[in-house]
Amino acid sequence: MNMTELANRGLVLLGCGKMGSAMLEGWLKGGLPAGSVWVNDPNPSDWLTAQGVNLNATLPENPAIVLIAVKPQMMQDALPTLKSYGNGSTLFLSVAAGIGIATYASLLGDRTPIIRAMPNTPAAVGRGITALIANSIASEAQMAMAEDLLQAVGQTVRLEKEAQMDAVTGVSGSGPAYVFHMIECLAAAGEAQGLAPDLAMTLAKATVAGAGALAEAADETPAQLRKNVTSPNGTTQAGLEVLMDTAKGLPLLMKDTVAAAADRSRALANG
Repeated sequence: MNMTELANRGLVLLGCGKMGSAMLEGWLKGGLPAGSVWVNDPNPSDWLTAQGVNLNATLPENPAIVLIAVKPQMMQDALPTLKSYGNGSTLFLSVAAGIGIATYASLLGDRTPIIRAMPNTPAAVGRGITALIANSIASEAQMAMAEDLLQAVGQTVRLEKEAQMDAVTGVSGSGPAYVFHMIECLAAAGEAQGLAPDLAMTLAKATVAGAGALAEAADETPAQLRKNVTSPNGTTQAGLEVLMDTAKGLPLLMKDTVAAAADRSRALANG
């Protein structure tokens, strides 16, 4: 990560809960000096207090980035204090769910460089994926700086238009919870077949984690990986015939799940 501009001008982190802390830990490990970071958080954790950052202190005059990581309901109170940075060279990078670029522009000024990002909770272990979309004011250099920051906790992808953010919310933003529930269900199904609860959960966690890692690392598609472990008339095929049933199996259920989350995201964005 090119830390020079951030180190010289400073980075302001508005809110530092689980997501903010995961990102901050990645940046500090990546070489960003703690003295170049200002954190505003009314309830700082013990971990945050021990990092040597400027905590709830007077902010720098012209920071390179203000990263907004407060809960959406706290936004109206938090942003007016930063309005003096609007319409300038400070980039506003938001990881707050459900708040559009237009809302930030109305609060900060329509010449403000703004990037909206949607990370997910595997960022806490450096395995997140974050989707980004910028307004027309943000420069390519600012987009690259935002990507550098967010790649400290995983991968990044760029969207073509902001409307795609609701679908991203439904897939990767909310998606970890779907996978956690799949682990619960897989373990419960193992119990139903006679496994002890602890053993069933250990098998389910390792299987989902291992399959995910293999899918990400392999050159083959997930469809091909599935075929590779499916012997004709074998045990996997018997299970997949239930799971892949188009009328009542996973394809329709997952489509409805993602649609429900995306629809809720749209409703929240529209107030």
